[in-house]
Amino acid sequence: MTLRRLALFDCDGTLADSQHEIVAAMAQAFAECGLAPPTALATRQIIGLSVDKAVAVLAPGLAEDAQEQLGDAYRDAYFAHRTAAGARPEPLYDGIVEALDALTEAGWLLGVATGKSQRGLVRLLTAHGLIDRFVTLQTADFHPSKPHPSMARAAIRESKAQAETTVVIGDTGYDMAMARSAGAMALGVAWGYHPADELLRTGAARVADHPTDLPDILETMVMLR
Repeated sequence: MTLRRLALFDCDGTLADSQHEIVAAMAQAFAECGLAPPTALATRQIIGLSVDKAVAVLAPGLAEDAQEQLGDAYRDAYFAHRTAAGARPEPLYDGIVEALDALTEAGWLLGVATGKSQRGLVRLLTAHGLIDRFVTLQTADFHPSKPHPSMARAAIRESKAQAETTVVIGDTGYDMAMARSAGAMALGVAWGYHPADELLRTGAARVADHPTDLPDILETMVMLR
């Protein structure tokens, strides 16, 4: 039986550089709720979590209903930023398209597991002409937040792949921990929002320095497994 190999990508900080919109929308949401906004660094550290989990990390002292209000304000602010007249899609990192091309040519299935909403993910991938590249899209709308393994397990199941030949590719410790919990391999990327030492500490087998390094690294990881 031929094993199906799945390259399961995070989105924000891995495929696309979304930090500026996320930081701006979070600051706006805090201000609208009468709260002092978090630092840009603090907001970058929660990228990858679902909105509800991110808000709980950034404002742990708020009552539950106030956290819900803050989360709704963030969603509204982010949507307004992304749909404003003249707004461009979040930029892809240099080399991502080339990496996706090479992985597809080598027979890898491609998927996404992200804390973004389904609406936001589809908008981004469609804007860049990538929506048809991926056989599975798993988002925060339908799963617990990372590092819970639900998204990875669903992606493996939907693509009819195997955990032992699946590599989760992401820029945060949440991605690495999710991969390990799902029985998959974990590959960190150095161009995102968490430092390399944190990725290694949370389970990354390696950390890629550039998107075009991904195809060769993934082949090596699968051979060594």
